[in-house]
Amino acid sequence: MATTAQFELHPVTVRRDPARRLTQLVVGLVLFGTSMAMMSRSLLGLNPWDVLHEGLMHRTGLTFGTVTVVTAVTVLLLWIPLRQRPGIGTIANVVLIAVSVDLVRWALPPQDHLAVQIPLLLGGIVLNGLATAMYVGARLGPGPRDGLFTGLTARTGLSVRLVRTALEVCVLAAGWLLGGTAGVGTVLFALSIGPLTQLFLPRVVWRPRS
Repeated sequence: MATTAQFELHPVTVRRDPARRLTQLVVGLVLFGTSMAMMSRSLLGLNPWDVLHEGLMHRTGLTFGTVTVVTAVTVLLLWIPLRQRPGIGTIANVVLIAVSVDLVRWALPPQDHLAVQIPLLLGGIVLNGLATAMYVGARLGPGPRDGLFTGLTARTGLSVRLVRTALEVCVLAAGWLLGGTAGVGTVLFALSIGPLTQLFLPRVVWRPRS
């Protein structure tokens, strides 16, 4: 299994191999939004960050969207000591994910039969791992939350699997303590997204030609 010591995740100018990297970025973000919609429509649990958003919404009285923006800005501030740099992918993250998740949720109604819910949940989790690896691996700037885990990975030398899993578990715990709704899907996501991202990332990360 490749580790982060074998490849870089820092953003690289879009002028290098733009066709491949921009395509990978857009596809990855659309798939990420799709995976979020799949999980939410399974009704078996939100992902950890959305548990946190819901908990903060209950505590502050702000709308879900406003809480999401505030959280993103707060996380971006944490990039400073980690020496992370935003890129086109950071901006695209907010726009494309929001559009794709709304479109898929519009097309896909909530499910109430386990025979559909379970595959929808599991497919959403696996797709999320692939999508994360794709848009982070395009090296055009990660989203606010993913920049946090890539920065921690780079600064600590620990594996993507360990850092991502630890971060998701901490976020989940905070969201639950604040009153966010967690389910079996939330736990599965928190425990599996790190290993899944670690599995897919070496296969899709962009590397400059020698």
